[in-house]
Amino acid sequence: MASRLRTLIFERRLLPGQRIDELALVQEWGVSRTPVREALKVLASEGLVTLQPRRGCVVTEVSEDDAEQLFPVMALLEGRCAYEAALHASDDELAELRLLHGELERHAAAHDADGYYRANHVFHTRVQEVAHNGWLSRATDQLRGFMRMLRGRQLAQPGRFEASIAEHRELLDALCARDAERAQRLMHDHLMAQLAALKALRASEAAQSRVA
Repeated sequence: MASRLRTLIFERRLLPGQRIDELALVQEWGVSRTPVREALKVLASEGLVTLQPRRGCVVTEVSEDDAEQLFPVMALLEGRCAYEAALHASDDELAELRLLHGELERHAAAHDADGYYRANHVFHTRVQEVAHNGWLSRATDQLRGFMRMLRGRQLAQPGRFEASIAEHRELLDALCARDAERAQRLMHDHLMAQLAALKALRASEAAQSRVA
């Protein structure tokens, strides 16, 4: 049940700030309120939903301040994932990363934002896994959910598609060359470039709203 709710949030079928209608979920899923409430408790413990007095549970919003603090931490964690993946991934695992990168290339060529976002999530998660460091993976997993709530919004910034896939090409090259330090730096810079694009997009949207 908790996984179903996570999917609704990550796919933005439940939007940031939206109140979660327990009764509607009960009717849609044909269950009692108890499992729905238990699932909401799990998501609340993860920070994906927030309990608000007199409103019930609402989907957590990742604010600009949150993003400013979150991306640098994820850049450090994912940079370390790339470092250890370059050192520890098997040849078969690197071959798998090349295949996953091919999916990124395909979606980037089509400017398919949803497809690119999904393939990007799979690629980054796989880099994390082939680092073969359980403690690092646990720490990274804890924050990745909040990254997913942004759902690749920065791809809407002009030029970001092209920049993102170029960054991925360099990262893949470093991983396959087993250049751990270069892979770490490239992954770190890739995450920080996402933050810069997100900030530019939000600034542009704010300027447009003021004109409107």
